[in-house]
Amino acid sequence: MSAVAIPAAPPRDRLGRPLRDLRLSVIDACNFRCGYCMPADRVADDHGMSAAARLSFDQIEALVRGFARAGVRKLRLTGGEPLLRKHLPRLVARLAAVPGIEDLALTTNGALLAAQAQALRQAGLQRLTLSLDALDPGVFRHMSGNRGEVGAVLEGIAAAEAAGFTGLKFNCVVQRGVNEDQVLPLLERFRGTGHVVRFIEYMDVGTCNGWNPAQVVPSQELRARIHARWPLQPLQAGYRGEVAQRFAFADGGGEVGFIGSVSHPFCGDCNRARVSADGHLYTCLFADGGHDLKPALAGGEHGVAAELGRVWSAREDRYSELRGQVPARRPIEMYLIGG
Repeated sequence: MSAVAIPAAPPRDRLGRPLRDLRLSVIDACNFRCGYCMPADRVADDHGMSAAARLSFDQIEALVRGFARAGVRKLRLTGGEPLLRKHLPRLVARLAAVPGIEDLALTTNGALLAAQAQALRQAGLQRLTLSLDALDPGVFRHMSGNRGEVGAVLEGIAAAEAAGFTGLKFNCVVQRGVNEDQVLPLLERFRGTGHVVRFIEYMDVGTCNGWNPAQVVPSQELRARIHARWPLQPLQAGYRGEVAQRFAFADGGGEVGFIGSVSHPFCGDCNRARVSADGHLYTCLFADGGHDLKPALAGGEHGVAAELGRVWSAREDRYSELRGQVPARRPIEMYLIGG
């Protein structure tokens, strides 16, 4: 195929935010049932296992090429649990070859990573983020809905390191009274490894996670707790739109990140779009509706790019900044759009 022509003026939304980052769900099934995302009492065991509604690899590649034409440079594959998608390394190889995509990453719970890390690396995957809410086996098992074993995730981490992945990121959703005591052990385990632990405030995404603001542990509180053990120094953002506030350990032990969507909204620089496994575009993590991109796919990457320009230019989402000031609605479930 011919090279993608980088737009002279990528689309900007009504708040002047460009489209630069795409989080693409390849499957909405998951082998875990984490309470803050996909609780077992609200989501059936076989949810998302039917392939009928999912975009094919050909459709996904055309979609990504269209996003690249519209200015996207960062692509992250998500789920559900993306490693449940059959032949995922084949898709990664195709997306790694898309002109314009400069950064190709994947977010996983890590339970299936040990068997796939090498193939993903060889296919061209550049970066990995793992959801890791606890090191204690009992706490981990509880938070995964009694579906996961932390030992399998640690094996996946070792396999990723052996395959050549460096600078892994670990996302930990902290809930008061659930896994607060795992914060320091996680840092103790990964300090000095070149990997980065990031602590995420428990968010009101979707309708089934039983969000309770009393269970939110503000990032500032966590920083103070960590700083008392290992002094921290603030770092500059690595790029515009970075969601994590970054801090370095003063003793040279690496860095830690804090994602505080509740206490410290970052809507102002949000340049992310999300696409579900069935091809719907969501312009906000807290959106209550999406845009079906499958009709645009009939026109290939050019049709997708044109539709993106139309939708993105009308975007004005900033839910986290307006939390509590907007009427109640039913936002999309997190497991459908990858968080």
